[in-house]
Amino acid sequence: MLNQWANRLRLKADPTIFFSAAGLSVVFVLALVLAPQTIGDAFAAGRAWIVTNLGWFFILGVNVWLGFLVWAAVSRHGHIRLGPRNSRPEYSNVSWFTMLFAGGIGTVLMFWGVAEPISHFQSPPLPGVEPYTVEAAQDAISIALYHLALHTWTIFALPGLAFAYFINRYDLPVRVSSVFYPLLRERIHGPIGKVIDVAAILGTLFGVAVSLGLGSSQVAAGLSELFGWENGTFLRVAILTVLTLVATASIVAGLDSGVRMLSNLNIGMAVGLMIFVLLTGATLFLLRGMVETVGLYLSNLPRLAFWNDMLHGNSMQNGDWGWQGDWTVFYWAWTVTWSPFIGLFVARISRGRTVREFVAGVLLAPSLFTVIWFAIFGWQALAMDGLGLQAREAMGAQAGTISAAVSESIPLAMFAFFEQLPFAHLMQGLAVIVVAIFFATSSDSASLVVDMLCSGSQKAGPVHQRVFWGLAEGLIAAMLIVLAGEAGLTALQQVITVVGLPIFILVFMMIPALIRGFGAEDIDHITIGRRPELSEFEPDP
Repeated sequence: MLNQWANRLRLKADPTIFFSAAGLSVVFVLALVLAPQTIGDAFAAGRAWIVTNLGWFFILGVNVWLGFLVWAAVSRHGHIRLGPRNSRPEYSNVSWFTMLFAGGIGTVLMFWGVAEPISHFQSPPLPGVEPYTVEAAQDAISIALYHLALHTWTIFALPGLAFAYFINRYDLPVRVSSVFYPLLRERIHGPIGKVIDVAAILGTLFGVAVSLGLGSSQVAAGLSELFGWENGTFLRVAILTVLTLVATASIVAGLDSGVRMLSNLNIGMAVGLMIFVLLTGATLFLLRGMVETVGLYLSNLPRLAFWNDMLHGNSMQNGDWGWQGDWTVFYWAWTVTWSPFIGLFVARISRGRTVREFVAGVLLAPSLFTVIWFAIFGWQALAMDGLGLQAREAMGAQAGTISAAVSESIPLAMFAFFEQLPFAHLMQGLAVIVVAIFFATSSDSASLVVDMLCSGSQKAGPVHQRVFWGLAEGLIAAMLIVLAGEAGLTALQQVITVVGLPIFILVFMMIPALIRGFGAEDIDHITIGRRPELSEFEPDP
């Protein structure tokens, strides 16, 4: 029956995976729309239990993943090619970096680049730290980097490495289930494998939908600030519609043309914004801050990476896990729902690279960019707000401008920040464009990956099949905004945290799968092609 429908619709996909994912998406959205409060309460309870009882598991787990990736890169397995032994990378280093970054957390940096450091500055999470002090500022930058640098990219890099290894090297179907071939063998093609793949598709769809909702709220806040438009449902839906159409056009163009073009354009504009802030802000202060931020991050990382907020008091008995329950644990649970999407996307664009190149590139390059981003935007925002109690007293009424904006509306934080710099309206407009293109790039990348998960092939499916997933993502976000409002988006965030647990466990199981795969390699012959003979290095007579 499903095969007949697939033939009628001219789909090139596994019918069971495609129709199960599409059907469950529709059912789930309708349930959220019809009873957002009920579902929100149920999943809120599930999230509270997970955060309270398994928050330590999330925090420890990401550290284990990071340790494994470092081991894989520096060990003898680092020479393994993620593809045939004579393969070469398909994309230049610059295009590779911009594509993986723009498809990853570019939108998140625009959203939180000012808001997160200011949030921790005015409400320090670590005990004994007074708000608005220099110590609070240093901790705020360190915590923001902990959340969005190495550890976030670890969550993307581990599944990305597993996908790149098993799919590119062993020519298995482009599906999450293929990673578990050493553990499941041929059962990856059966019911167990299909359940894994459908779960990965749903996690990707709803994870991206939440991000689209946040992205549209920031674009709407920017347009409201620039033109005085009412920041309501109509404006947000209009933004979603326009940007979904842009993403769909990129999907039709394909990975090589559409996604790469948007990625390169976007990263260029983001770098332009960053350079503008560096040159028009407190330039010398920011240059010194870039150097010092590296030291702050590296010195505080061990403490933050293993911090569990265990001394939060007695309220844990009532289900309150402390500050980290609302921040770090939620970050990791939400980010891991993106990991099948980002992992498969990064694997697709990393064919031909070695394990060592992959780990170094995916972990270090975006993390370095993130450090520079927060060193510029974060420190400049802190300086504008009043860095230290004496500075705030000297600033008088001007102190606290950015923190007041963050308290009022997090999406407005970036635009309140640009109000303090030259060419305010121009830069606010450019920021809106950057957020919008980041948003479109994440959407088209996710749609192409979901299409790959359904078809099991790295080749692009039929245009109408790819367009379906692109429109579906925008429609899910729009329906939540129109029909369920904030209650629906909040319920979806609760759902994602709960969904994050089984996906987190799946990603954990990728480590033994990779170890088995590495163990079966003939390391002596793992370089490109065959090993050269000594005679080949001798000059011709």
